[in-house]
Amino acid sequence: MRGNCLKRLFYIGIGLLLSFPLFSMTYYTMVRTSTPEFCSSCHEIEPAYFAWKTSTHVNNARGVVADCMDCHLPAPHDTYNFFFDKTMHGIKDVVSHFTGGAETYDRTVQKKHAYASIKNDQCLKCHRNLEYIPNKRGAMLAHRAVLYPRPGYVYKCTDCHRNLVHLNVGYYRYLELQPPYRSTGLPL
Repeated sequence: MRGNCLKRLFYIGIGLLLSFPLFSMTYYTMVRTSTPEFCSSCHEIEPAYFAWKTSTHVNNARGVVADCMDCHLPAPHDTYNFFFDKTMHGIKDVVSHFTGGAETYDRTVQKKHAYASIKNDQCLKCHRNLEYIPNKRGAMLAHRAVLYPRPGYVYKCTDCHRNLVHLNVGYYRYLELQPPYRSTGLPL
């Protein structure tokens, strides 16, 4: 009886000794591979990285930076989907890199896939107070239609806001120096 108890304690101890480094290495790898600089280390992603760097998601009066993970991956508190999506994005990019690289990487197609995969929750992590925009009644009504959709009228943030981040401009566009923003509206 005492032998079984010692055996169990031994296996629990071995499990803890093995799981701590494994968890630590996994976490360290996820943190190191979750930076925009790491994403841009692939030549295929580099143009998107430079377009992001010149966008208002980096350069704004509030000093807030929305990086790759904020838009392209689910919130980290959704652990399973976060790890799954991060792994799938990584595999897709590595396969693209080794099967043709930048020559076969079609940014237009990838942009369409990205807009289709970005969920409203990913935008709403940062953009929370969308119902109360002073002096912009049309924007408030449009945002309410997205936040509280009627049956058959479900919209995504990216339906109207496609022209914010990954645009090819050769200069930094600071939000406070730009004219008031107007979305593109729903595609016709």
